[in-house]
Amino acid sequence: MTKGSPFGYAAAHEMRGDGGTHLTGQGHEVVLLLGYYAIYRGEHRARRVETFTTTADLHARLQALSTEGASAVFHAAAVSDFSFGEVWERKETGELVRCVERKISTRKGQVLVELKPTPKIIGELRGWFPQSRLVGWKYELDGGRSGAVQAAERQIAKNRTNACVVNGAAYGDGFGLVTGAGECEHLADAQALYGTLARLIAC
Repeated sequence: MTKGSPFGYAAAHEMRGDGGTHLTGQGHEVVLLLGYYAIYRGEHRARRVETFTTTADLHARLQALSTEGASAVFHAAAVSDFSFGEVWERKETGELVRCVERKISTRKGQVLVELKPTPKIIGELRGWFPQSRLVGWKYELDGGRSGAVQAAERQIAKNRTNACVVNGAAYGDGFGLVTGAGECEHLADAQALYGTLARLIAC
């Protein structure tokens, strides 16, 4: 990456912090956006490390970094898919009544909490980084490898990214680097993935 290139960080099951170290060792200047709850606490050889807390915080930091320019953005950040919405009490009649109190008493008994989907940051990246190589992540648990790869293909098409790394129980061991419809390169481990990503952004 060129100077100012941001590098998205995710939990250890997706991309460990040593991915940024690998890219730094290849001569790239890396800005590491590290989740507050990320479990990797090893060495970070990045030009700059910024810690984010919420989806909105990461959104703001990426948007701010877009003014610096980047040759590549790896958006592997594991942020919440949902945020809390309204809280509801179910009456004896079955009717749901919204709780308006600032503090909800336990005397109400069981309550229902609404989960609202958070905005997808990856859909904003092409507008912020129009000339950059963009790589997203898909961590899939349900289904099989073909379905996981298809989910990665849909992510690329929908968000105008260049590639997507897929892994998780649905994919199986290792990683798949998807670069388009029917194009998936299997990579056995994290080091193979990092090397291939470094070559991808060098093209």
